[in-house]
Amino acid sequence: MTFTTRLKEEISKLDNNEIEKRAIIEGFLRYNSLIKDKLTITLENASVTRLIYTILKEVFEVRPKIIVRIQKRFRVKQIYILEVYDKIEYIKEFINIKELPLLDSDEEKIAFLKGAFLGVGNVSNPKTSGYHLEFILDKETDAKYIAKLLNYFHLNAKVIKRGYKYIAYIKMSESISDLIKMFRAINSLFEFEDTRIYRDHKNMVNRLNNCELANQEKTIKSGLSQLEDIHFLEENNLIPLMDEKMQLVITYRKKYPEVSYQELAQIISLETDYKVGKSGINHHFRKLKQIKESFLNKEKR
Repeated sequence: MTFTTRLKEEISKLDNNEIEKRAIIEGFLRYNSLIKDKLTITLENASVTRLIYTILKEVFEVRPKIIVRIQKRFRVKQIYILEVYDKIEYIKEFINIKELPLLDSDEEKIAFLKGAFLGVGNVSNPKTSGYHLEFILDKETDAKYIAKLLNYFHLNAKVIKRGYKYIAYIKMSESISDLIKMFRAINSLFEFEDTRIYRDHKNMVNRLNNCELANQEKTIKSGLSQLEDIHFLEENNLIPLMDEKMQLVITYRKKYPEVSYQELAQIISLETDYKVGKSGINHHFRKLKQIKESFLNKEKR
């Protein structure tokens, strides 16, 4: 069962008041129904089917006909078809498909979005892919209206065209979480947040590990470069010309070529009488490089 399926099932099992029921059915029928001489609704989720069937009975006082079919293309699944033959003109007037919905309260807006999501919504699995929640619509005006509703709640929604469809979508994990919270789907919210926290923690650990590896590579590269400088100075018998502290640092760098300046300073401070810090070690190696470059310049002249 996908995360979308679990979310829709949870939403469909929540209690709704009369205002919410009317907004839910308007949002659902507007984008996921066919109305001609009869009303036809096709669904794949049994729980959502029960909710829509119940709301149709209560709001329009009709008794939908239920048809169950088995679809075997790609995988075997049940398809639920609801058909309504009564009060078609009243239902058309209720939906008023030619005009944008008039939703006054936040309660109505959220319930309308809930109905639209049950009909044409989809959310990616937060465990296996990036964060993405979308409404798949036939008309650009509908997609822009859904995006406008989402942005009323500061969810940073956008619209794109995909093939012959228009998509109103949100990608920010915080916005998706807020919408699920608005839908009152608490179990799905906890699942989404647990996954988001785990992924964020994992990404942070990976970034820290990458940073640590980069620092280690930089330290090793620096140590090897200093060993080359030391070897050059030894070949040219320049080490005896340096003071005792410089010679001590050189001895310990040869002994510990892979450690950082901070670690080298701590080792020298612990094992000898010379108390030195990271900046002191850096000063010694800059001076060492300067001696090498000075010698090379003299050789060229």
